[in-house]
Amino acid sequence: MKKTFLTLIIAATLFSCKNDKGSATIISNTSGSAIGNDDTISRSYTALVDEVQAADTSITPANAYSDLFTDSAALSAFMQKNPANETDAKGMVNFYKNRNYQFAWFTSEGLTEQGRGFWSLYSYDEKRSADKGLKLRMDSLAEMDTLRIAKGDSSFVKTELELTKAFMQYARTNPDKIFANRLSINRFVPAKHQSASVLADSILMENADTANAARNSYALLKTHLRKYADALKQGGWEPISFKGKVKKGGSSPMISALKKRMLMTGDISGTDTTGIFNDTLETAVRSYQQRTGLAPTGIINDSLIKALNVPAEVRMEQIIVNMNRMLWLPANIARDHISVNIPSFSLAVYEADAKVFDMNVITGKQGTNTMMFYGDLNQIVFSPYWNVPQSIVKAELMPAMKRNPNYLKSKNMEIVSRGNDSIPKIRQLPGEGNSLGKVKFLFPNSYDIYFHDTEAKNLFNKKNRALSHGCIRLQDPTKMTTYLLRNDASWTPEKINAAMNSGKEQYVKVSKPVPVIINYFTSWVDDNGLLNFRDDVYEKDKEVRAKMFGVVRTI
Repeated sequence: MKKTFLTLIIAATLFSCKNDKGSATIISNTSGSAIGNDDTISRSYTALVDEVQAADTSITPANAYSDLFTDSAALSAFMQKNPANETDAKGMVNFYKNRNYQFAWFTSEGLTEQGRGFWSLYSYDEKRSADKGLKLRMDSLAEMDTLRIAKGDSSFVKTELELTKAFMQYARTNPDKIFANRLSINRFVPAKHQSASVLADSILMENADTANAARNSYALLKTHLRKYADALKQGGWEPISFKGKVKKGGSSPMISALKKRMLMTGDISGTDTTGIFNDTLETAVRSYQQRTGLAPTGIINDSLIKALNVPAEVRMEQIIVNMNRMLWLPANIARDHISVNIPSFSLAVYEADAKVFDMNVITGKQGTNTMMFYGDLNQIVFSPYWNVPQSIVKAELMPAMKRNPNYLKSKNMEIVSRGNDSIPKIRQLPGEGNSLGKVKFLFPNSYDIYFHDTEAKNLFNKKNRALSHGCIRLQDPTKMTTYLLRNDASWTPEKINAAMNSGKEQYVKVSKPVPVIINYFTSWVDDNGLLNFRDDVYEKDKEVRAKMFGVVRTI
């Protein structure tokens, strides 16, 4: 009976394909493996064909989200060798037919943002049960910020289909962990270019959002999406031309235009459109600067005008891109957690969803990006060694050692061993000058990313703090340490200070591990209900815009 069911579902798949790139051959289960569980009720051929959807032939290489495609033959072969239950099998069939057999998780440039998002969610929640082979491949691929895949390279087909099978299983068995599970799968994984206006209308027609949606800003962003969609339907806004300087108390026709724009952005309430630079406008300017990551001076300057002149359509695209990122957040984010947002260079600590404190951070620079993932902070390391990554040893230390034989000694470093590849393993001793400072915080992950102190405190004064080799430097590591050890009375401020300055490495377990969520949001609604925008420091928005809307824009 199970063999018959497999034959029927694959037959239904192939016979209903009108634009397949593969052969239309019925493939039976010659191995005898089961696609259905013992309690699966076999469907009739006719019923199964009725349930399997037709391929969306409107998707072509010209308008597809991904430039990689598979075919029905590859899907059929995979399903025979990798059995799934009836629901997941039919889900995979429809998933790829809805995409016209386009890849969901990879493009020729590597993992898509949705691929990274799902893998972060899946590997965090399923770390004990995830397939080890898939985990090794995905962890390796996820570490690569850039990756080129030849369009005829079949080696990625298996990984692509394994991810889809995992996605179907995860969505079915963990409905409470998939955010906004009421949405169709195609909203999670876009299939083709759409205009921002069309996609906005589709999003705004969705049912009421859940409480979980409000927790991670999705529902709040949706409210602002409506405002921008309405503004665009009314023609959007013309660029503001502002020359010279107008001080507070002065007047100019340009001030009137500025006030009208800030009425549209919601930074001014009321009806004041006079040409006078008054307290109302100064407050509005500060508000707008604050929520767009500019210095809140209250002064009208070029950076303010540039931000205000970003077209309404472009801001709407930015909101949609970030709403899609939020779909990959787990619905049941722990109410006690640490959240890092890379574009805002900020960290916040939450208890019961209420912010306890926040601080500035330094993240990875372009080329050594900080990765987006979830982990559990479970250890503090006082007076740490810095085990220098091999990439840094090769690119920076070895050339310096060649120029100066005393370089390692001058940096308080030592060679631990020499590998077979001739690249030595080097570490920096604890103490003054250590690149990790006086303490680091571990949340085990495949990317070797952690929080740590730094002696370069002056870097926190910079606006763009994408400056590290990938790890996250904390502005106030003492505050973080004190917080994490707050329930252990033996760790007094004096003892913490002594451990930080002992020069002897010491590991301390955190009694209750704290979830860490590292995200990349260039648009979100903050704790005060204000819509925020930030620069696209890693050009992630730019990449997704091209795939989602078919346009290349840089704000």
